[in-house]
Amino acid sequence: MKELVEYIVRSLVDNPDRVEIKETPGEGSILIEIKVADEDTGKVIGREGRIINAIRTLAKSAAGREQKRVQVEVLSKEVQ
Repeated sequence: MKELVEYIVRSLVDNPDRVEIKETPGEGSILIEIKVADEDTGKVIGREGRIINAIRTLAKSAAGREQKRVQVEVLSKEVQ
């Protein structure tokens, strides 16, 4: 799962070397957290969230084959 999401995200951003994907397996589910450079966050989310929703749909489809649930989140820096 992680490899699929990482491949897609790295293809979208201007700084693929700054992409970090963390996969946390749980009981029957997987949490995937995406971190990218600040200037690439919009490219991963897309207008009205369309890109991240498409990534989530692909991840859910791949997870369905393994009888698992998947949750994909984009992490951003908090404003202080």
